[in-house]
Amino acid sequence: MKNLLNYQSSEYDCGPVTFTNALRYLFEREDIYPDIVKCIMLYCLDSYNEKGEPCKHGTSKTAMLFLANWLNHFGEIKNFPISCEFLSGKDVTIEKGSRIYNALNQGGAVVLHLFLDVAHYVLLTGIEGDNVYIFDPYYEETDDPNLDKEYFEPGISFITDQPKRANRLISMEKLNRLTKGYYEMGPYETREAVIVFNTLTKKGE
Repeated sequence: MKNLLNYQSSEYDCGPVTFTNALRYLFEREDIYPDIVKCIMLYCLDSYNEKGEPCKHGTSKTAMLFLANWLNHFGEIKNFPISCEFLSGKDVTIEKGSRIYNALNQGGAVVLHLFLDVAHYVLLTGIEGDNVYIFDPYYEETDDPNLDKEYFEPGISFITDQPKRANRLISMEKLNRLTKGYYEMGPYETREAVIVFNTLTKKGE
């Protein structure tokens, strides 16, 4: 059985929660090794804020790259059907023919760095026309009177009935913007993503 996707417990753990959500989305609960979950939490939250406080600057690009490589090695050693690919810079675009677009259409999931007022990680789980299904681990309620007005900008829709897949539908045009608005990937130098596959369920190219 597959689990519901999770929300973060603090202001800072979007990285490990999103990477764990990639596993929850792609694999049955019974098939996920506990040491994978342990290592995701162990190696994320590795950044320090401007006051030198540990963990309060979230998860670094280096940690995401390390996790992708570690999971590929773990898959080889344990014969676990996982495949990861780390992307950065101009490789992180979402349009027809791009690596992320193709991966989503092949049944993969993507841990994506973007902006939500601050740097943030979300999970991409599919494509529908010119929009992308996203699970954002930062919990919000649509009827909250204090909900930021940016959530109601064109290109952002809330989903409330797919807890194992998505809670947002975001336009590719918005995601691809070079600015740092809500659900925008920003400048190329800040972009990063990890494509994750369950190799047993990956669809042909």
